[in-house]
Amino acid sequence: MTIDFSSVSTCEYADALPREQFMDYAIHSLWQPVPRISGPAFTVKCQPGDHLMLHAAIYRAKPGDIIVVEADDQFAVSGGNVCAIAQRRGIAGFVVDGVIRDLAEVREMGFAVFARGVIPKPGAKKCVDPLNQPVNCGGVTVHPGDIIVADEEGIAVVPQASAAEAFEIAKKRADKDSSMTLDEWQANHHDNVEAILSKLGFSDT
Repeated sequence: MTIDFSSVSTCEYADALPREQFMDYAIHSLWQPVPRISGPAFTVKCQPGDHLMLHAAIYRAKPGDIIVVEADDQFAVSGGNVCAIAQRRGIAGFVVDGVIRDLAEVREMGFAVFARGVIPKPGAKKCVDPLNQPVNCGGVTVHPGDIIVADEEGIAVVPQASAAEAFEIAKKRADKDSSMTLDEWQANHHDNVEAILSKLGFSDT
């Protein structure tokens, strides 16, 4: 059975993953409202000032993949046409530890890009690096095939080996929360907070 990892938010994955599996909050959706995306990571490393390997990756990643890029933030690694080709080929989105350009075009086409920002100046096409190697993106080591879940709350990197287990934990949390009224949630929350305060010796007096 195929798992729809995007059926629960990144907040629910917080129950299943340690903090180090969530990217730096500076990498965010560049347009709103952003759709939640999920898919296997196709990893790319771009040398400083260069974007050749991302341009190579859009023709090599499979439909449903999310291209995850380690880059610098001084030169744009992609623009509108690159995003349009990626979208046409079925790529679910980009997660870039760096910057892009042509944001208006990207927003209009509805292609999901999570990055640090935008800059008009593009990089060069001179440097070759292997594709689908571990990269560092937003402070997280991302391996090819790791599951990326990205939404307006942030970006979770779910290790491939434990992806099904992490999803089940996240789904149980989502189902639990959705089955409760706010009054029920408040009662449980209040009891839990008061129990913790009592255990820690807190007193209102």
